[in-house]
Amino acid sequence: MIDAISITRDLVRCPSVTPADAGALGVIENILKAAGFEVHRVTFSEPGTADIDNLYARIGNQAPHITFAGHTDVVPPGDESAWTHGPFAGEVKDGFLYGRGAVDMKGGIACSVAAVLDYLRDNGGRPQKDGRGSISFLITGDEEDISVNGTIKLLKWAAERGEKFDHCVLGEPSNVEVLGDTIKVGRRGSQSGTLYVEGVQGHVAYPHRASNPVPDISRLIVALSDEPLDHGSAQFQASNLEFTSVDVGNTASNVIPGQARAKFNIRYNDNHTQESLRQLVEERLAKACGNRIRARIVWEPSNSNVFVTKPGPFTDLAVAAIEAVTGRKPELSTSGGTSDARFISNYCPVIEFGLVGQTMHQINERTPIADLEKLTQVYRGVLDRYFA
Repeated sequence: MIDAISITRDLVRCPSVTPADAGALGVIENILKAAGFEVHRVTFSEPGTADIDNLYARIGNQAPHITFAGHTDVVPPGDESAWTHGPFAGEVKDGFLYGRGAVDMKGGIACSVAAVLDYLRDNGGRPQKDGRGSISFLITGDEEDISVNGTIKLLKWAAERGEKFDHCVLGEPSNVEVLGDTIKVGRRGSQSGTLYVEGVQGHVAYPHRASNPVPDISRLIVALSDEPLDHGSAQFQASNLEFTSVDVGNTASNVIPGQARAKFNIRYNDNHTQESLRQLVEERLAKACGNRIRARIVWEPSNSNVFVTKPGPFTDLAVAAIEAVTGRKPELSTSGGTSDARFISNYCPVIEFGLVGQTMHQINERTPIADLEKLTQVYRGVLDRYFA
């Protein structure tokens, strides 16, 4: 029997720091092929970026079609000597499985694979005994970096082949404290930009011959930060604009700088689109500048749009499966950063439910063995209810 623990160990032992695959997708490919899946390995490229290997596998050719999504790439381990157990050793100690990616999110992938195999064994190797239904896997190696050659392109590739997804479970570590406390049903959008304020360079002893942009950018930072962008929505907390750096590029103490700039990021809810958000901020900037301050914003490209999967039958069956295994009724949350769910949401409703995220990206990343077993049971419960 192939279980979630052995699959997680095999995946963790592949040092798949983005963009390296290091054999991780091969682990999944071999297991799924043996179970009767049609498996495709697809490599995508983009000028100036690393090539990324991806995997798509499907069994069945009819609706309803549920897909399990995830990524096998991981962040760097940092100082490996600081780890109690080797970051790519996949060691089990005192009830925990250690290793980079154990939580984020090789463990989640392993649980979904183990659950699907278990479900197929009980159903004659088919999603449903009458031949209906499909199960697939969308796995990328490009989530922890710039996410341009991964899920977004794999989804487009699949759609061009005629693949249609009805629902998706993404195995990101969604839980906050204990397994069963949180399902992610949406994510805020992310938009970054740089505020530029123009001045006139000059000698500090002759300020009347210069125009110092530093006081002006300070006023604009306060003006843009103080007024709320909104007051939240039914599924989301209030949007937030946060300045992250201020710089004038000036190394001399006797020179008034000619320009000041400040970087910022906005995490926004479903009250806005990227276009309406930019327009709102530009209008507030123009008002704060008046007819005196010369300022502009340079917006960065963003593929992080806001999305939400609203409560309904799909979220209800996920909640029921989680509650049956953990005894907890999970919160439907839209908190946190971005994930590949933002791409999947353009094709079908998607929820995120995986392991507890407390140690992800940390030294000694680890997950309890018990959580791997329970998460597998949850995914099995989702499948039972989905195809009932």
